[in-house]
Amino acid sequence: MSTSASDLPYRPCVGVMAINRHGNVWVGRRADARFHNEGRGGSWQMPQGGIDAGEDPAQAALRELREETGMQSIAILAQSPRWYTYDLPPELIGKAWGGRYRGQSQLWFAVRFLGADSEIDIAAPHGAEAEFDAWKWVAIDALAALIVPFKREVYAQVASAFAHLAQPLRN
Repeated sequence: MSTSASDLPYRPCVGVMAINRHGNVWVGRRADARFHNEGRGGSWQMPQGGIDAGEDPAQAALRELREETGMQSIAILAQSPRWYTYDLPPELIGKAWGGRYRGQSQLWFAVRFLGADSEIDIAAPHGAEAEFDAWKWVAIDALAALIVPFKREVYAQVASAFAHLAQPLRN
């Protein structure tokens, strides 16, 4: 029995655009063990993850950011104006996330990272599997080209929504 995408719900998720003092955006390179979940083609992404039952989306965003990057010196700047959705490519339907979802519905948050880069720690907490194996700061207009193709449209929309925030801090 095959699974039809239209029969599956979207996974509720949050994403975080962390912007540093210079107006650049944090991206992490997905660890090799994670490629099989969402497909190959783009190895970088911003922090994101599922919302736990009963969890406030803003709290989920802060939790995901802390778990995936170690960042704690942050200030929330904005919430996306709407939820963004993407569908998995056909070859991943019924496989990614245990076959339970057709894609993700994401609420995004922009945060200002106010700490030093030495605060960033991509090693997974408590022996869990790390999400990323490398990270870097990039210009907001470089984001979409780094992302797996089926997520690029969402990233372009998020970048457009938060572009006014990706500016250097003035002293």
